[in-house]
Amino acid sequence: MTERPSLDQDQFLTVLSREEAVARFVAALQPKPLGLEIAALSDLVGRVLGRDIAAPVDTPPFDRSVVDGFAVSAADVAQASEAAPVMLALNGETIACGTLPRLALAAGTATPIATGGPIPRGADAVVMVEHTNLAADGRLVVSRAVAPGQNIAFAGSDIARGETLLRAGTVIGAREIGMLAAVGLAEVEVWRKPHVAVISTGDELVAPGQPLRPAAIYDSNGPIVAAALQENGCDPIRFGAIADDAALLEATMREAHATCDAVILSGGTSKGAGDLTYRIVGSLGAPGIVAHGVALKPGKPLCLAVCEGKPVVILPGFPTSAMFTFHDIVAPVLRTLAGHPERAEVTLTARVPVRVPSDLGRTEFVMVALAETASGRVAYPIGKGSGSVTAFSQADGFVTIDALSEAMPADTEAEVTLFTPHLTVPDLVIMGSHCVGLDAVIARLGAHSLTARSLSLGSLGGLAALRRGECDLAPIHVLDPATGTYNRPLLSPGMDLIPGWRRMQGLVHRLDDRRFAGAVDVPTAVATALADPACLMVNRNQGAGTRILIDQLLAGAKPPGYWNQPRSHNAVAAAVAQGRADWGIAIKPVADANGLGFLPLGPEHYDFAVSAAPRAPAAIDAFRKAIAEAADALKALGFIPASEAP
Repeated sequence: MTERPSLDQDQFLTVLSREEAVARFVAALQPKPLGLEIAALSDLVGRVLGRDIAAPVDTPPFDRSVVDGFAVSAADVAQASEAAPVMLALNGETIACGTLPRLALAAGTATPIATGGPIPRGADAVVMVEHTNLAADGRLVVSRAVAPGQNIAFAGSDIARGETLLRAGTVIGAREIGMLAAVGLAEVEVWRKPHVAVISTGDELVAPGQPLRPAAIYDSNGPIVAAALQENGCDPIRFGAIADDAALLEATMREAHATCDAVILSGGTSKGAGDLTYRIVGSLGAPGIVAHGVALKPGKPLCLAVCEGKPVVILPGFPTSAMFTFHDIVAPVLRTLAGHPERAEVTLTARVPVRVPSDLGRTEFVMVALAETASGRVAYPIGKGSGSVTAFSQADGFVTIDALSEAMPADTEAEVTLFTPHLTVPDLVIMGSHCVGLDAVIARLGAHSLTARSLSLGSLGGLAALRRGECDLAPIHVLDPATGTYNRPLLSPGMDLIPGWRRMQGLVHRLDDRRFAGAVDVPTAVATALADPACLMVNRNQGAGTRILIDQLLAGAKPPGYWNQPRSHNAVAAAVAQGRADWGIAIKPVADANGLGFLPLGPEHYDFAVSAAPRAPAAIDAFRKAIAEAADALKALGFIPASEAP
């Protein structure tokens, strides 16, 4: 192994400001396009033109008709009208596309011509076939005058020979390819795509498609980074997921550095004994690591290096952190290497309705989903954490909280940077408790040409959002302790309830846990669990309808595991199935999916709160229909549609 140079401590998790980190990275790399290459017309989509293109021919290359009709001399039909038509003799040829005229046009004559046909000598206009008739003697009857040049596209009128057709730096799409083809160019010079190595690191990673072993996760960063590279004009070279083995990692990274123009890794950026990548980067060449630790959230552990003129980047391991740091700091440099123009950021203003806390001293990016309300556009934070993969798919963009701020106050009018140039606001915004049955209903909305976005905030969070006018529907399943009734007692004035379906809730436990073998019902099982200090529960988050039910069952007790509060039934079942907890309350479908024992507690009502005067009444009516249409799918999931419930 090559002797590694020592790393100065100020390069290892000495947190720099974003601006300082970018300045060091750019100064060390001095990025510029990598060079020109010839690419065929069929391979040009998304490529960047390296030189100005001058048209080698005229387009069109000859004067041609733009209509079906008759080539004429405009002077012959200058007085033609419906009342006083002009009679012309027909010449003995018909000019079609690709047909070279043989006969010159004499005065007082006309030549039939198709759209695209070359204009014959002596003609200076084309009269449309709709403005003509044939006389009994075979002559042409022209009932409308035309001006010289009318209905003719002259040679070079679209593109003139020698005209600059496209300029260097143009990103080539279908329109540009059409222009190149029109002047006969089969290949052009473009900037070479950077070949960028993509390496994921970590003992815990499993390639998609392979069995998931215990305590492992699928490698999502590799595919995400590779796709992002393609979007930014690069050619990703996948090296796969590499375990935390020093020799294997070093061999892989050296091969990647030697054969590619840049190297991007994810994982291995934190200060820990198991992190090897930053040490190997230091041995790849000068100047080495220029920043390790950036005052960003998410993305603090980002490591930036330049080794022998090539960028080497170690992205944080969590997907959200990896993507934010890639798009904010790494993508602009790679775009320069690819000859691409700077990204055009699209921003808009929206109200952030809730307070968003932030870490003082770190610039924070907060993903948001946008909704149109009666009071204007709202940006709702999607707070799933750095490890979330789905947050990007649910978000429209992000807001930025300055490093000097401890929070963004509620109702701040903030600038939202969009992830894509075009904002598509869904027809329905759904905020509240999530259920897989809701996915089945939303799928049916497509048949009504409607789109919906669902954000999981919990039942009470959804109701609060509906009261503020930030969503159209709030899925809820909350038992009112005073009346023993689900959902309806929680509605505020001006709200209605759309019945949804019933979900059987109950206590879940592992089938081999003998402590629950004799339990015949949930109260007995809970009493058994409370009697054993080693029996760990898994709770639910405050604001969830299930949490209210759990607190009723516990009657003030807070047994071991009470403060373990995941946000979904699936998380509860996973905790029990994996032995991190021994019991919890969840719905039967997730218990069955995880192979758990299930003691029924009772049917939970999963319904939808809606404004009595909704923003989009037609969309709400379509949602009601979608629930009915999804009845079979709901029953297949183990639910009972409210319309069929006893």
